[in-house]
Amino acid sequence: MNAPTSQRALAAVESAGGALAMTEDDLIDVLQSSLYPGAALNSIKLVVSYCRAGGLDPMQKPVHIVPMWDKTAKQMRDVIMPGIGLYRTQAARSSALAGIGDPEFGPMIDLQLGGIQVHVPEWCRVVVKRQMPNGAIADYVAKEYWIENYATAGKDNEAPNTMWKKRPRGQLAKCAEAQALRKAFPEMTGSAPTADEMEGKHLEAGEVDITPKAAPPKAIAALPECTAEKFAENEVAWRQLVVSGKKTASALIAMLSTKTVLTEDQKLQIDAWQHEGE
Repeated sequence: MNAPTSQRALAAVESAGGALAMTEDDLIDVLQSSLYPGAALNSIKLVVSYCRAGGLDPMQKPVHIVPMWDKTAKQMRDVIMPGIGLYRTQAARSSALAGIGDPEFGPMIDLQLGGIQVHVPEWCRVVVKRQMPNGAIADYVAKEYWIENYATAGKDNEAPNTMWKKRPRGQLAKCAEAQALRKAFPEMTGSAPTADEMEGKHLEAGEVDITPKAAPPKAIAALPECTAEKFAENEVAWRQLVVSGKKTASALIAMLSTKTVLTEDQKLQIDAWQHEGE
């Protein structure tokens, strides 16, 4: 009997000397058949790019593909998000993590959501300890409320999804820990929420186009025509510029054309000044 697809995929990774040492096509095949079964190809490619950029091993599943409802586009789309495990890894890599306290839960309360009653902890509190450069240990506390974090069963259903009904404490503890880690290690975690916090939730808005917009062209005012009277009024001075060699006929025409509209006869006359005496 053939080995399961996931076992063959893991064997391929080991024989290649590590996931990031594989070609992208091979790595995508492995991920699609093992850690992200059924995921869209473009979503798998995003995972690979994310991991390569951060020097992460995609086989440890540091990020998750989270289907989310985009309210603006009015459709589901995949979003790549870090997992709580990645936050822990990044904090540990800093060598400043001094401990993560056990979650502390508030009182259990009953809520009516989407036609069902749920019995959940009101809140969860987690403390992350960080050693500061001077050796002192600082506490970073996060307190998250269940009602503000739970994921719904659907975009039009206020009831919690299966995971939040089954593990109300465990899911809330992940959210509180993620928030505490973000507060303690902002340079390592950034501000992006984890997949555990966002799974089943909605995107409040689609992407915003931040491409700089070119300024609208300014309206160009129509230049006045150079009337015969205006030309005669300036003829002596303009002619002297050309005859003296201070300006060529073409240079004078170009300069005047930024201020007025010359007729073809006027341009020919200016050009003739340059040939006087030849």
